[in-house]
Amino acid sequence: MRRVLAAVGDLVAVLVFVGIGRSAHGHVVDLAGMVSTAWPFVAGVAIGWMAAQAWRSPVGRRSGLTVWLCCVAVGMLLRVVAGQGTAAAFIAVALGFLGLELLGWRILAAALARRASRPLTSAS
Repeated sequence: MRRVLAAVGDLVAVLVFVGIGRSAHGHVVDLAGMVSTAWPFVAGVAIGWMAAQAWRSPVGRRSGLTVWLCCVAVGMLLRVVAGQGTAAAFIAVALGFLGLELLGWRILAAALARRASRPLTSAS
């Protein structure tokens, strides 16, 4: 179940990035537009999962870093192949925003797991 939630977390992160980006640039946020913009980054996430073998430790640092960097690198490469834009500012924004999202939810999940595993202490 943890693996599925992690994969969904990564997919949601990409979709939030794409939705905000499309909206900020005045593009329609519809299914066709979202798919057209998101697929390179979703492919990058999938390649990152395979490269990091993220199913073994989906919340781990190595998994998060690999998924993030593959998401952006593969996503940008596929955008070039597909004839979509990859301006330097877009790459910087993608690195920053996707880094915050793909690493951020993992950091939060790890902190919550650590907190949940601590023994309860009685307040006397």
